[in-house]
Order: sequence, then C-alpha cells, then structure tokens
Amino acid sequence: MKKVAIVGCGGSGKSHVARELGSILDAPVTHLDAAFYDDEWNALPMDKFTALQHELVSQPQWVIDGNYNSTLQVRLEACDTVVLMDVSTVAALYGVISRQLRHGTGHKGNGVHNRIHWGVIKYVATYRRKMRPRVMAKIEEFAAGRADVVLLANRRQTRDWLRKVASEQF
Repeated sequence: MKKVAIVGCGGSGKSHVARELGSILDAPVTHLDAAFYDDEWNALPMDKFTALQHELVSQPQWVIDGNYNSTLQVRLEACDTVVLMDVSTVAALYGVISRQLRHGTGHKGNGVHNRIHWGVIKYVATYRRKMRPRVMAKIEEFAAGRADVVLLANRRQTRDWLRKVASEQF
C-alpha cells in the first residue's frame, strides 16, 4: 500500500483516515480541499487542479483524500488502494456538524476545511442517492481489478481497519 485514494461523502472521516494512514505508512498526505481552495475559499481553476493531481499521483508514495468526482479518474488510475468512506447519511451529517463544533470555520492546516452552508448540507444529505453511484461506477471502471478497494461503513470498522493496517506495517 503506497498510493491511496480516499473518497466519500463530506463528514465521513476522509481527512482523519488520511492523517492516520499517512502516519502509519510514513507517506505524504494531501487534502484536496486544501489544494482546491485558498484561504478566502476561492477555487483553483479546474485545469490547474487537474494538473496538480497529475503531479501528486506521479510521486512514489501518497495518501490523497477528497471526492472531487470530476478529477477522480486521475487518482483512481494511479492508486494501488481505494478507501471508500461509505458511512450512512446520518453519520456523515453528524460528522459535518461535529467538525464544525470542534473546529469552527475556515482552514486549519490539518485537512479541516469547514464552511457549512445549505449547499454542503444538501450535498451530504443526498450523497448516497446521487453521488455514491457515480463514485462507485468510477471505482469499478478505473480501479477495480487493479487496486484494492476497501469500503468502510462506520467509525468502528474504520478504527479496526486502521489498526490492522498498522499491525501489518511492523
């Protein structure tokens, strides 16, 4: 496990898993929200965002978290492991709200990028119905059969998987 793409709904725990996995694997971690948005929440132009991801995935080892379906193919074609944070809608909404309460708004430099508004809540609330099928189709098309695909459905399963990965590294 050297090149890991972590995808899933906002609030699902992608950034937490990325930080933990980066530490376990001693791999550089990139949070795509930090790459896509500046401190004033201005988005990077899509061509530059795509080029940046090509540069990131050309490295020998990495952990990258973020959904960004429009550029997901870049990461899926390059990774050896896909981790899909496949939590319930309730768990994801709880994750978004609890992150807001713990960290407040803005960029924190550790993968925490909070900006809750109606669009974020709507995206999280409809992710399983609207976005998840598209993400699953891309995983099937660009990664299945070539990369390991790990589906983590809840926080307990995630903790257990991280412990297993850590024990296999030693």
